[in-house]
Amino acid sequence: MQLPEPLLVALRALRTMGSPRLVGGCVRDWLLGLEPKDFDVEVPGVTFEQLHRALASFGSTDVVGRSFGVIKLRVAETEYDFSLPRRESKTGAGHRGFAVEPEPNLTDAEAAARRDFTVNAIAYDPFAETVIDPHNGVHDLRARVLRHTSAAFTEDPLRVLRGFQLAARFNFTLAPETVALCRSISGTFHELPVERIWGEWAKWAEKSTHPSRGLAVLEETGWLAHFPEIAALRGTQQDPEWHPEGDVFTHTAHCCDALVCLEAWRNAPADRRRQLLFAVLAHDFGKPSTTSFADRRGQLRWISPGHESAGGPLAASFLTRIGAPRELIAHVRPLVVLHLAHHSGQGDFSDSRIRRLARKLAPATIDELCIVMHADHDGRPPLHSPETLARIAELQSRATALALTSSAPRPILLGRHLIALGLSPGPDFKKTLDAAFEAQLDGAFSNETDALVWLKNHLPAPPSAR
Repeated sequence: MQLPEPLLVALRALRTMGSPRLVGGCVRDWLLGLEPKDFDVEVPGVTFEQLHRALASFGSTDVVGRSFGVIKLRVAETEYDFSLPRRESKTGAGHRGFAVEPEPNLTDAEAAARRDFTVNAIAYDPFAETVIDPHNGVHDLRARVLRHTSAAFTEDPLRVLRGFQLAARFNFTLAPETVALCRSISGTFHELPVERIWGEWAKWAEKSTHPSRGLAVLEETGWLAHFPEIAALRGTQQDPEWHPEGDVFTHTAHCCDALVCLEAWRNAPADRRRQLLFAVLAHDFGKPSTTSFADRRGQLRWISPGHESAGGPLAASFLTRIGAPRELIAHVRPLVVLHLAHHSGQGDFSDSRIRRLARKLAPATIDELCIVMHADHDGRPPLHSPETLARIAELQSRATALALTSSAPRPILLGRHLIALGLSPGPDFKKTLDAAFEAQLDGAFSNETDALVWLKNHLPAPPSAR
């Protein structure tokens, strides 16, 4: 494993007093052929005081918790976690209901037994350059299987959600015996603090390569019931002419997988990836409550009229309950409500229609909406619609021509313009400014000079002149 030089220097010093090992995700990622980013080091054979004293000479240190035996070392803007081997025992309900006791002389197998999955219980000796694998994690890693390390897995319900996001990130499946354990502790979901629930969902939305695998884990473990907006999608029928892939849950899973294959998603910053994947996850939340088998142009079909607008509140409710930040919710909701904007309305995309769409979407953007639309289209295998893709491309092209792909139009006429014409601030200000903005969206003016002409023409008798 290639290690950063500052970390190597610290490891060499620790080697004189203990036996440092790389542990956890960095070893897993390295064995998967990925570049490790977060390095965790476990150091058996030393006391907490010895470890802290040795690390202090290499950079600033932060003791996360003496009882946990964890020290963060910060060197040149990079943090490394160092810890002692430790035992954990359940003392109460919830994610924090554990007694933790550092034990410097634990064996590798004993120290690794507290970890959630065997693939995370692999250690690496950087000096012998050997893998330490007491729980056969390498075998499970090659098989892409998540298997619990010990029966203590059931003591921490958060581990089920870790399995959910790890499955989505690395295309893992759950071992049958681990599925059974997860089902057995479904009732402990309520013990989890919402910030920890959000932490796992955020990783799913930011780092997934196969997001449908995470949804499958929730379903097979029975944990999907804790997210009723998603659970309701299973069994909600769709017209096979437009959705040959199956029910709404299946369609949503395909859409999520399609999104993360798009270059626009892969190259986006983390916050945008989260916004987009949650928008795609929630885009059909409104279908279960609006779907019926009814007449459509003389033929009985599965239809879901108004599901876009019905999905907005459901998306907000789901995201609020899992602890999503308010700014993310504000971003996702309009993408859900307007995800069929390329199908609604008649005729081409007029300038006015584009401006009004950009305004309704804010703080989301037309560029992001087109990405959601593209994922929605791709989530209907084997259906492929050149007409739909052409409509999305047309929307993006028209928005680009108006410089509205990444922002909404802003009002040109402001209160200061009214005051400059001698108008006094009052109740009529808002009516006048609203009318001006509507005219701007309709294309009556596009710059300040023309806006002032429009304003004077619409105020033939200003109050100050009466």
